[in-house]
Amino acid sequence: MTAGLLTLVQWLSPAFPTGGFAYSHGLEQAIAAGEVADAPALRHWLSDVLAFGAGRQDAVLLVQALGPEADHGALDDLARALQPSAERLTETLDQGAAFARTVAAMTGRDLPARCLPVAVGEAAAALDLPVAQVVALYLHSFASNLTSVAMRFMPLGQVAGQGVLASLHPQIEALAQEAAHLTLDDLGSAALGADLAAMRHETMDVRIFRT
Repeated sequence: MTAGLLTLVQWLSPAFPTGGFAYSHGLEQAIAAGEVADAPALRHWLSDVLAFGAGRQDAVLLVQALGPEADHGALDDLARALQPSAERLTETLDQGAAFARTVAAMTGRDLPARCLPVAVGEAAAALDLPVAQVVALYLHSFASNLTSVAMRFMPLGQVAGQGVLASLHPQIEALAQEAAHLTLDDLGSAALGADLAAMRHETMDVRIFRT
């Protein structure tokens, strides 16, 4: 169990070459527009994305991809279809492809390029970890990367940024526990502000992040 947990922590760490640092999930546009200007606003934005947007949606897809009878090809097709914009599709595909490529090279397994939550689920199924634990670590990695984006792009100190992330831990744990019992029928997204920010990001004249 410990070996599997350490492996998953490595796969989801900033050191793993998925290129997550290059993607802001539309947050760069929200910061540039003044919609996310301080720690409370960042916490609200991240909380909504987790509860109503890609956080919850990816959690459901990840749970299904961890299943012993999972059809990963069909789940990947669904994950692609659910993306609300071109940049969001690029974000999940590029990171998922990089993730699968690196894990395959390390393990010798045949892991095709897929959207990130499906790629992680397909690879992590072999680790035999509790589903909720896998989901929680995935969501924490997602929120941690976006917190890092904010700390690099807005006047947000390290202590404030880490405080925001720590404040999301109870929500991440609760969502992971809930998602472990959800099915594809529970898929849905209502984080319209984040989706629109991702769409507007495509037209920004100057930008640091790819999405």
